[in-house]
Amino acid sequence: MSWEELKCKLEELEKQALRELEQAVQDGIEDLRVKYLGKKGELTSILRGLGDIETAVRPLIGKLSNEIKTRLEEQFNLKQTELKEKSEQAALSSMAVDLTLPGTSMAMGSIHPITQVMEEICAIFTRLNFAVVQGPEIENDYYNFEALNFPAEHPARDMQDTLFIEDKVLLRTHTSPVQVRVFEKQKPPVKIIVPGKVYRHDADVSHSPMFHQVEGFLVDEGITFADLKGILTLFIKEMFGEQLATRFRPSFFPFTEPSAEMDMSCFACQGSGCRICKQSGWIEILGAGMIDPVVFKHVKYDPEKYSGFAFGIGVERIAMLKYGIDNIGLFYENDLRFLKQF
Repeated sequence: MSWEELKCKLEELEKQALRELEQAVQDGIEDLRVKYLGKKGELTSILRGLGDIETAVRPLIGKLSNEIKTRLEEQFNLKQTELKEKSEQAALSSMAVDLTLPGTSMAMGSIHPITQVMEEICAIFTRLNFAVVQGPEIENDYYNFEALNFPAEHPARDMQDTLFIEDKVLLRTHTSPVQVRVFEKQKPPVKIIVPGKVYRHDADVSHSPMFHQVEGFLVDEGITFADLKGILTLFIKEMFGEQLATRFRPSFFPFTEPSAEMDMSCFACQGSGCRICKQSGWIEILGAGMIDPVVFKHVKYDPEKYSGFAFGIGVERIAMLKYGIDNIGLFYENDLRFLKQF
């Protein structure tokens, strides 16, 4: 094969490759590269004929073939980049955002109703200069019972439905143990509230094995039952409104003497009697009393010098009354239809 023939063949091969490249799709470019420039491709096949031409022109053929190969490589790469960019643009166009459409609102969370009520209770008492203190939920028998005048075999222990972890170790049945822990570390005056979880073996539409309490206590010189009545009456009016009346009934708690239950007039019927107040016109709201001197002796407070009161508020009970909820289980079922109302 002459130099002229071989040169024409190489130039025709380049033109043919470029024509096919013009029509190629993205997935076919690599196949074209192999077809023309691969080890067994058409350019290699033509160059096998170099042995039949004069030695003097072989370098010219080699130079021409390398130039053709370089140009084809560049065109293959350019075509591949072009097709890739077009594909990406098409994909982006299909996902384009219409800025004229209204935005999608994000779902916003809210504070759980139990937390809302607990924070409201704490806010009322902190305005009255009560400090907020936390304590352990896993307690020992001494702090949960004995130091609060629940001696061993005392029948009042049966009122608590206690969940024991092991002997003398239990899930606290009230937040009152924190009272003793504070008394051990701090001398009067003491003015504390203790919000937190408590546990009892009890469950129905108005009780839960885990619920929340806010314990409160105040100890100083000259504290009387009148101070207790004044503070708790103020709390009820702040929480439920000025129009409600309150009353105190004698009761029993081992760690207070005298003890009382506090009622408020029914917010639903204004005291005339309805299903919520069981036709009595009154709703029991919390328990309270003057701290028993026996508790003071455990913490080395002088009962001749100091006196004080304590009260316990059930947060779920307050929330059920405040929002008109008749099933405590609704607070723990995580039903968004219920929770979104708050």
